[in-house]
Amino acid sequence: MNTELLGVIATYGLTLLLAIPLGRYIARVYKGEKHWSDFFLPVERAIYRLSGVDATKEMTWKQHLKALLTINLVWFVYGFFALLFQDKLPLNPDGNAGQTPDLAFNTVISFVVNCNLQHYSGESGLTYFTQLFVVMYFQFVSAATGMAALATLFVGLRERTTQTLGNFWMFFTRSITRILIPLSLLVAFILVVRGTPMTFDGRSTVTTLEGAEQQITQGPAAGMIAIKQLGTNGGGFFGVNSAHPLENPDYLTNMVENISILLIPIALVFALGFYLKNRRLAWTVFGVMTTGFILFVAGSITAERNGNTEIAAMGIAQPMGSMEGKEIRLGADASAMWGISTTVTSNGSVNAMHDSMTPLSGTLQMLDMMVNSFYGGVGVGFLNYFIFIIIGVFIAGLMVGRTPEFLGRKVEAREVKIATIIALLHPFLILVATAIASYTNTHHGDAAWTVQPANWLNNPGPHGFSEMLYENTSSAANNGSGFEGLGDNNFFWNFVTGLVLILARYLPIIGPLAIVGLLAAKKVIPAGGGTLRTDTGTFGGLTFALILILAALSFFPALALGPLAEYFGMAH
Repeated sequence: MNTELLGVIATYGLTLLLAIPLGRYIARVYKGEKHWSDFFLPVERAIYRLSGVDATKEMTWKQHLKALLTINLVWFVYGFFALLFQDKLPLNPDGNAGQTPDLAFNTVISFVVNCNLQHYSGESGLTYFTQLFVVMYFQFVSAATGMAALATLFVGLRERTTQTLGNFWMFFTRSITRILIPLSLLVAFILVVRGTPMTFDGRSTVTTLEGAEQQITQGPAAGMIAIKQLGTNGGGFFGVNSAHPLENPDYLTNMVENISILLIPIALVFALGFYLKNRRLAWTVFGVMTTGFILFVAGSITAERNGNTEIAAMGIAQPMGSMEGKEIRLGADASAMWGISTTVTSNGSVNAMHDSMTPLSGTLQMLDMMVNSFYGGVGVGFLNYFIFIIIGVFIAGLMVGRTPEFLGRKVEAREVKIATIIALLHPFLILVATAIASYTNTHHGDAAWTVQPANWLNNPGPHGFSEMLYENTSSAANNGSGFEGLGDNNFFWNFVTGLVLILARYLPIIGPLAIVGLLAAKKVIPAGGGTLRTDTGTFGGLTFALILILAALSFFPALALGPLAEYFGMAH
């Protein structure tokens, strides 16, 4: 076993060691139990008072959704105009221009929905003001929105009949003050110590070894990088994201940032077990998610270690594996693990260029986002998985001839219909958007608003198709990473991915909360001898198979046209 693989194992092992106690802590925060973090209470009360919010008032699932959607609309309006006129706002020492309306539309949606798809270059596309008070602000509140939605689900699954599911504003505020801010301060401190800048100075001019002058962008980067990883946001302060040596200076920061990507999504699974006092269920869910994660990581590491087959055919040795688009200071294994970590969650940050990875790694990264249920984004990851639990319970009930039940509540036609619609929405958005993009690329003269493929798609054949498929998959999964051979800063991609981002964010939140609201209002049925247990390995295996079968049936033809065709073409 080489040191690179040991680094991968150590990274995941440390994540798991931290996630279990963090999950216990998060459960106590959402339950409102007394804890060391109660010193935040005066701050939270001041926020409620200034906002005119009664955080003690119980809310129905419809009231939760109304609050969530209303505040998101407010953020959209604020962020759109701030980006549009950022050149006229303060904290712009480098003189960066305002964004165009279509780019501002795409950017603000992307950050409000926790995707952070960037059709601009980080250091030149934003000012310090919009980096801090639009992007970084949205990275906190969008992550907290998903966590508050999940906390609402926790309340609904407790063993009691109720019409109300806690208070959205309390869950939302505590997610920021007691979870995201403390963890972000810790991670930002580590990054600053290791060399990541945190300054308001403009560009520095340096003389290179060749004697030429070069301008180095800096800025308040460390704070944004901390929350982008912890909140599964992923937007880069710099254009090349965490492949930039100022965002990710060395192997230690690479481990810290990779742990940050996975930490809260895994901790929230354990928080479910602590909150419901059903740890077996949490471990079952964790087992399914982790099985998928480990299989994908192992596949990607193997592919990157084996190198590029076309280079090997030329008789050129690749002792470090496939290193195109990767940082030597990190290596192939750490880059492969990050590529899966960032796509198995809705993070989307990169420490290597995904467009340059081997076709099998690209396949696994896209499949991660197509499945969209292994760990997932903070909060919304389990909401997506919950949809498959409902479908799995229904199918298992049919198989054994019993009325489907989940945690003592009957799962009836309404819940199953909602779950099925949400499960099918994800492939529908990805495949329809990719079909439109493919048609537009080949019929670019048919409409005045389309763009020339020469400015749009830089690679022919299967890889060019993969770039379009990846962009739409990343948008639908609220991920934000991309195959960057695609020219995406134009009206078509800004508009189409913007619509995909909206639908893919809010409908998968509305659906699970509606299901939970319906289930919570039902009478709890005591478990009996014929009750189907959902906290067993058997049910976990059923759910895992259901997820993979749905993904295979939905996406295999598209993957066969793109990365798989490229792989077999290279092998031939």
